[in-house]
Amino acid sequence: MGQVSILLNGRTYRFDCGEGEEARFHLLGETIKAKLDQLGPERGREGDDRLLVLLALTLADELLDARASLPSAAPPEPAPAARPRKPNST
Repeated sequence: MGQVSILLNGRTYRFDCGEGEEARFHLLGETIKAKLDQLGPERGREGDDRLLVLLALTLADELLDARASLPSAAPPEPAPAARPRKPNST
């Protein structure tokens, strides 16, 4: 099993990954780091949770724009609502 360390916003995050996936994880980490840098250094003072949500919203917005620009793209369907589990009858 591979292992990867990614430095984001001054903190190191360690992840396990499949053998040979290390380079992809590093590329993903660099992509996220670049996006964080675009948000601006003042964003780092907002707190990790808020910064994570802002980053997720930014990436989701870009993903939706990219999907919409594909010629055969259908509008994304909303995620199905979570259904509560039925209790076991045993």
